[in-house]
Amino acid sequence: MLHLGALGEADAMVKSDAAVPVALVQATKAFGGTIALKDASFELRSGEVLALLGENGAGKSTCVKLLAGVYLPTGGHVEVDGKPVVFHSPHDAQAAGISVMHQHPGLFPDLSVAENIYLGHMPRDRFGGIDNAAMLAGARRVLATVGLDVPAETRLGMLRTSEQQLVEIARALSLDARVLIMDEPTAALSQREVERLFTVVADLRLHGVAMMFVGHRMDEIFRIADRIAVLRDGRLIGVKPKAELGRAAAIGMMVGREVTDLYPQRSHATGALVLEARGLSHAGGFSNIDLKLHASEVLGLGGLVGSGRTEIARVLFGIDQPDAGEILIDGEAVRFASARDAMDARIAYVSEDRMGQSLVMDFSILDNAVLPVLDKAARSGFYGTNRAINLVSDWLKRMKLRFSGYAQPVKELSGGNQQKVVLAKWLLTEPRVLILDEPTQGIDVGTKAEVHAMVADLAAQGMAIILISSEMPELIGMCDRIIVLREGHRTAEFARGEATQEKVLEAATKAGESADAAQATGEEKRKGPLDILKRREFGLLAAMLAVAIPVTIINPRMVSAANLTAVSMDAALLVVAALAQMLVLITRNIDLSIAAVIGLSAYMAASMVQAYPGLDIGIGLITACAVGGVAGLINGLVVTRGKIPAIVVTLASMSIFRGFNSIWAAGDQISADEVTQAWLDMTGLKIAGVPLIVVIAIVILCLGYVLLYRTAIGRELFAAGSNPDGARLIGIPVDRRILLAFGMAGLLGGLCGALWASRYATIDARVALGFELTVIASAVVGGVAIRGGSGTLLGIILGALTLLVIKNGLTLVRVDPLWLQGVYGLVILVAIGIDTFIVRRAEQARQARAR
Repeated sequence: MLHLGALGEADAMVKSDAAVPVALVQATKAFGGTIALKDASFELRSGEVLALLGENGAGKSTCVKLLAGVYLPTGGHVEVDGKPVVFHSPHDAQAAGISVMHQHPGLFPDLSVAENIYLGHMPRDRFGGIDNAAMLAGARRVLATVGLDVPAETRLGMLRTSEQQLVEIARALSLDARVLIMDEPTAALSQREVERLFTVVADLRLHGVAMMFVGHRMDEIFRIADRIAVLRDGRLIGVKPKAELGRAAAIGMMVGREVTDLYPQRSHATGALVLEARGLSHAGGFSNIDLKLHASEVLGLGGLVGSGRTEIARVLFGIDQPDAGEILIDGEAVRFASARDAMDARIAYVSEDRMGQSLVMDFSILDNAVLPVLDKAARSGFYGTNRAINLVSDWLKRMKLRFSGYAQPVKELSGGNQQKVVLAKWLLTEPRVLILDEPTQGIDVGTKAEVHAMVADLAAQGMAIILISSEMPELIGMCDRIIVLREGHRTAEFARGEATQEKVLEAATKAGESADAAQATGEEKRKGPLDILKRREFGLLAAMLAVAIPVTIINPRMVSAANLTAVSMDAALLVVAALAQMLVLITRNIDLSIAAVIGLSAYMAASMVQAYPGLDIGIGLITACAVGGVAGLINGLVVTRGKIPAIVVTLASMSIFRGFNSIWAAGDQISADEVTQAWLDMTGLKIAGVPLIVVIAIVILCLGYVLLYRTAIGRELFAAGSNPDGARLIGIPVDRRILLAFGMAGLLGGLCGALWASRYATIDARVALGFELTVIASAVVGGVAIRGGSGTLLGIILGALTLLVIKNGLTLVRVDPLWLQGVYGLVILVAIGIDTFIVRRAEQARQARAR
């Protein structure tokens, strides 16, 4: 692999005769009446890096998505090897040899690192299933290329943000593409990780890969680019060789004006001591930190990602509690039990995670901006839109926010404008202390200059500011003092004028630190998911034993052969239904109609067996599966085509299916003597002492395992629930996968109905009434996440068994039937609460490791 020195000027010469594997030609993209890109033309050449510059909202991401097949151009076209093409999906672009690292990684926290890298193009074995050995070997190879030392089997959600960005890079490299498009690839990376990426880029350049690099950091742009294309307001201003375009000229082309003061001059004196920390410590984050912050001062916190900077900010804002030390405001010790206490002390914190922690992406600009001061907009408890607008309008104007109206969803704004909403939101609280964590990450140079000017102005007015940044030019250019951290310890402090990039970097790094830390982190990541799984399984087993042992002492029938057989047959039915629910839940949906589908299928199957006794088993199974499959597809079509939440759709269909069943049955009941004995024996027959219904359930579970864990479609079901937008970015047909999940769930519900009709013999319109609660609880207690993307077959088996053992135990100790359902529901609620607590603790542990 080529050393970074190969990125010098000699190798950055424009190769006019280079091949052009892909180009945009007069490309226009409009969204409704808004034109995002107008008549843009540029080409990507083999062995070169084209840098794409522009302010937030200038059209850069639109260009990326046109080349990636996410968008179809409204006008113009994409050319591949000089010929016009139409990309209908990201798969089409990948087939043309185009690989993309998107600005917001399309990754899946519930899947493994290897699966994230190969999802959408998984290697197959000779049977058409996933070739896990080949996938893991390939993942290890590309992980080594990008310098990420984690096991390929690690669940992605266990990794830090910067590590996840490296996985996104590894994913792009796994495609062996001839075109690589990088959209803000360095935003979340440390300096060391950036260096590694640039080494990879240098090697790809030698191998003739055409690359496009979208970014905001001018140092990186002028270091890596051969040519620079500049967009402004959706139009291409020009494309020039790097050697012909200076930084000032590039910035001027971007913003349409000269930007001379990226870091404004500041000459005012600092004021009184406002905030002080003495010996502050937080386990796993930092230790024995002393700092002082004065009015009118900008104090910088520097260090590598994971050095403890964000952890200090979270403790100062009351999100986390210190293990030792104290915080003083105006010389008096204070204790913040929550962020609200810190806000009452007039402290504000702008998180580095703009999308995850600072904004509610589905809310409007107004609703986001007014959140911290909602009480002022809701006098006497009544919210007033006009009062809210009056509160936020001044700051939004001062931020020069570009927006169509206060009701515009914040997710429709560019990254820079989203950051302006975040800043305005916290400045509305009129803080004395403002903590800014990576305030200019992912925003363009023009907006950066505006943010820097605002910070300087706030400091001049007396505000005390803590600035956390991974960009050393920003720290040096903006801060009066810089405190440098390494592995949670304070290592240096520099006054304004003393700090240089070399000094700060030297204080922030340490030779030999990575090996031990990486090993410890790797061990932690290897243990994490297994520990969580063991705890959940252990909890479910413990719950079963806690009921079974005392009940057996009171009533030995608990362990009798007859009782165990009955419980196993009930469990078989419940597990099949729980698997159906799991298929829907992992896609981030829910099916409240599952019990109604079972009931309708059971009655229709029994009716057909009654009407056609000569075809008994065949006609019964076909009818039940057909009814269930159609019901599931109806649910799925309304959810995917109608874009109506699944909880609403299936709540309605539950009533519709129940109503239709009642009308069809007309109060009639089908009893055991009205169907054939073969139909009744279908589930009661024993094979080697095991009821056939249990054997059928085991076969279905085995097929479910193959589908979910051994096929690409199964992993795509998990991906569709884990990150729907990310799945769409890499070409997974999310709606079709959701429709498939509902269809298979309906099919399983229909089969369960047929088994139910055979097992219980007497069937009427009330079959499985209220059973949906038990089915959903079995899945959730077993670890299937309501949020989607996560769940195991072993979990739903244990969840179903736990609930049935509890119910069976309560029955055997002769709990009054009037109390049985209440006690059962309470136990379900407690079980789900415990499971939620375990998941929450695991997530907190993950966040602690990730910070």
